[in-house]
Amino acid sequence: MTAPYRVSRRIEIDAGHRIMTHGSKCRHIHGHRYGIEVVCEAVDLHHDGEQTDMVVDFGFLKDEMMRAIDHPCDHGFIAALADRELLAMFAPQGVEADAWIAGLETTVRAEGEATTHNTRLGTKLTVVPFQPTAECLARHWYIKMFQPVRNRSGGTARLVKVTVFETPNCSAEYGE
Repeated sequence: MTAPYRVSRRIEIDAGHRIMTHGSKCRHIHGHRYGIEVVCEAVDLHHDGEQTDMVVDFGFLKDEMMRAIDHPCDHGFIAALADRELLAMFAPQGVEADAWIAGLETTVRAEGEATTHNTRLGTKLTVVPFQPTAECLARHWYIKMFQPVRNRSGGTARLVKVTVFETPNCSAEYGE
């Protein structure tokens, strides 16, 4: 039996959120220094090319993590689409909040998330169709990273799991 090779890559982002349904302090607006780690595996390594003897190039993983996670979320706010009162606070001045939120909802339904700087203070906002818990973010980023890992590795690697650290002591993972 051949055991798989595994590699991991970690990035960190700073983002705010709130869990509107939480029964304690997490219902308040707050932020985290998130650590996000992806783990990939392959039964066999690349035999030639720029990824020779690799599962997947660490630089490729970083590129995809930056595109899928860092660019939309770092130094921004992650909000649930259902959190209408919070979203209304971000609505640009002079724009009817319900119409602005409806536009975000259309994008979320079509693409799985909506990221905009068109907010009251020009703040980066990413709207997702779930409560932005570590568990749900891990699943969301797993889904966003799954195909890019396959593509960038030429089909050799597969994404095993994504782990989201909200603090150094608290994490959630999605995958195997």
